[in-house]
Amino acid sequence: MDVHSAARSAVYRSMQTRQDKRPISRALLRRIWGFGRPHRRELAFFFVVSIITAVLAVASPLVAGQVVDAITAGDPSSRVVGLAVLIAVIALGEAAFGMLQRWLSARIGEGVILDLRTAVHDHVQRMPVAFFTRTRTGALVSRLNNDVIGAQRAFSTTLSGLIGNLVTLVLTLIVMISISWLVTVVALILVPLFWLPARLMGSRLAAASREAAEHNAAMSTQMTERFSAPGATLVKLFGRPDEESQEFARRAGRVRDIGVRSAMIQQTFVTSLTFISALALAVVYGLGGVLALGGSLQAGAVVSLALLLTRLYAPLTGLASARVDVMSALVSFERVFEILDLVPLITDPASPVPLSDGPLSVRFEQVRFAYPAPDKVSLASLEDVMTLDARGGEEVLHDISFEAAPGQMLALVGSSGAGKSTIASLVPRLYDVDSGSVSIGGVDVRSLSAASLRAATGTVTQDGHLFHDSIRANLLYARPDATETELAEVIERARLGEVVAAMPDGLDTVIGERGYRLSGGERQRLAIARLLLAGPRVVILDEATASLDATSEAAVQAALAEALARRTSIVIAHRLSTIRAADQILVIEAGRIVERGTHESLLASGGRYAELYRTQFAEQPSTAPS
Repeated sequence: MDVHSAARSAVYRSMQTRQDKRPISRALLRRIWGFGRPHRRELAFFFVVSIITAVLAVASPLVAGQVVDAITAGDPSSRVVGLAVLIAVIALGEAAFGMLQRWLSARIGEGVILDLRTAVHDHVQRMPVAFFTRTRTGALVSRLNNDVIGAQRAFSTTLSGLIGNLVTLVLTLIVMISISWLVTVVALILVPLFWLPARLMGSRLAAASREAAEHNAAMSTQMTERFSAPGATLVKLFGRPDEESQEFARRAGRVRDIGVRSAMIQQTFVTSLTFISALALAVVYGLGGVLALGGSLQAGAVVSLALLLTRLYAPLTGLASARVDVMSALVSFERVFEILDLVPLITDPASPVPLSDGPLSVRFEQVRFAYPAPDKVSLASLEDVMTLDARGGEEVLHDISFEAAPGQMLALVGSSGAGKSTIASLVPRLYDVDSGSVSIGGVDVRSLSAASLRAATGTVTQDGHLFHDSIRANLLYARPDATETELAEVIERARLGEVVAAMPDGLDTVIGERGYRLSGGERQRLAIARLLLAGPRVVILDEATASLDATSEAAVQAALAEALARRTSIVIAHRLSTIRAADQILVIEAGRIVERGTHESLLASGGRYAELYRTQFAEQPSTAPS
C-alpha cells in the first residue's frame, strides 16, 4: 500500500474513532466465535495466505536492492535480468495471493452476514405482535443491515488485518534492522509525525461526518414519510409544498457544504502524510547515501530500506487503529445480540397436539389477559427512547368465558377500546393468556403447533394488509401451491372477477404499496379472497367493513358470506347486517362480558346493546342478509 492509500485508510479510521475503554468480554468473544466456527477452515487458510502475502511484500524490496547492487558492481546482464524476472514473479505471486486473500475475505464475511441475518430474521419472525407495535421498523432493518455488516468486518477485515499487519510490520522491521539499524532507528523517529495529522484532523472529520449523517438521516426520514402513499396524500391535503422544498433544499445544501469542507480536510490530511513520508524517505536516502559513500552500506541496501519504509505505512496505520476496529465490531455484535437475546413469548410446544378434522369450536374459559410489559418485548434502542415506557402489564380482559359452537357465528360489540380486538387476537395466539384458556376444537391453542394453528384460523382486519406485489402473489401468500383454477374460483367468490378482468395484466397486475392502487372495497375483497384460498375452519373478522361506503360494503358483505359459510366465525363489527346474522352476540365493556344473546333478545332486554343499536346502528338499513 502506498502513502496515499495509507492516508485514505487513516482518514477513514480517524472518522470512526470512538473513545471506548470498555474491557472485552470473554463471553462475548465466545459467542462471536460461535458464528465464526462454521468458517474455521476458511479462516485458517485465510491466515496462511495473509502471512504468505506479507512475506512476498517484504521480499520485493530486497530483490530490488540486489538489482541495484548488481548494476553498480557490474555483474553480468543475465543476473540483472534474472533478478528482474524474480521481481516480476514475486509481484505476480503477491497479486495472486492478494486476489485469493480478497476472495477468502469476501467469502468468510458474506458467510457471516448470511448466518447473522438469517439468525436475526428468523428470531424476529418468532417475536410477538407486541414487539412490532413498539419497534421502529427502520431501527430493526438497520440491525439487519448496518450492524450485521459492522459485525461481519470483525472476520473479513479486522481479524485478518491484525494478522497481516503484524506479520508485515515485524518482518519489515527485522529486515530493515538487519540491513542498517542506524538508518532504521533514525527513520522511525519520524513515525509519530505520521499519526499527528490523524489526531489533529480526525476529530474535525468525524464531526463533519456525523453532521452529514444527521442531515442525510433527516432527509431520508422526510422522503420516506412524504413519499409513501398515505404520506403523499397528507402532504397534498394539508402540506405546504414550498416550505417542504425549502427545508429539504436547506438540508441538502448543508450536506453539500459539509462535503466540500470534508474533501479539503481530507486533502490537507493526505498532503501532510505525503510530506511526512517524503521527509522520512529523505532521511533514508540522505543518511543511507552517506553511509554508502563511506563504504559501510551498499547502494542497493539504501534502495531496499527506502522501499521497505513505504511498506510500514499501512501496517502502522492499521495497528494504531486496531482497538477502534475491534471495539466497533464488538459494538455491532452487541447490537445484533440484543435482538437475539429477546425471548419470544410465543413458542411451539415440544409435543404438539393435532386438531381433529371437520368444523371446529372456539372456547374461552375464565380468560384473563394483560399486554406484556415493554421490557418483555422491546428495546429502548429500537424505540428511539432513552428508557422504555414503564407502563404496561395492567389486566385488560377479566374472566372472559364463552363458546362458539362449530359452524356458528359469534359477534363481539362494544365501545372502542373495550377489548374486542384483544379477544380476537388470542384465538390465533398472537398473545398468550395470563390465566384461563383459549381452545379450538377442544385443544388449548398453546398445545397446537404454529403451523396447525395458522392452517385452522384466518383473519381479515379493517385494513387487510397487502404487499407491493401482484394480485397473484398476494393470493399465493396464503397457499403457494394453489392452482390457476383455484385462484379463479376464489376471485369469483370474493366478487373480484370484473375487477381483475379490467386490470392491465390481470392477476399479474402489481397493486402498489399496501394495495393502494385498489379501492378500499377492492382491497378488502382481495383480503377475503386470500382467506378463502387458505380455507381456514375458523374465521375472524375484525371490523372488516367499518370504513367502507354502502356500495363497497354490499360487495364485501357478499364476499364475506362466502367466507363465513359453514365456518366457525368471530366477528367484530359496527355494521348492523353482520351483527344481525350472528348466532350469539357478546357485548364487551372494559374487558368484561356485560351482555350476551341474539340480536332480538338483546334489543328486547333494553340494555347496553340496545343503547349501542340506537346510537350506532339506527341509521343502518333494516334489511340485511340473515
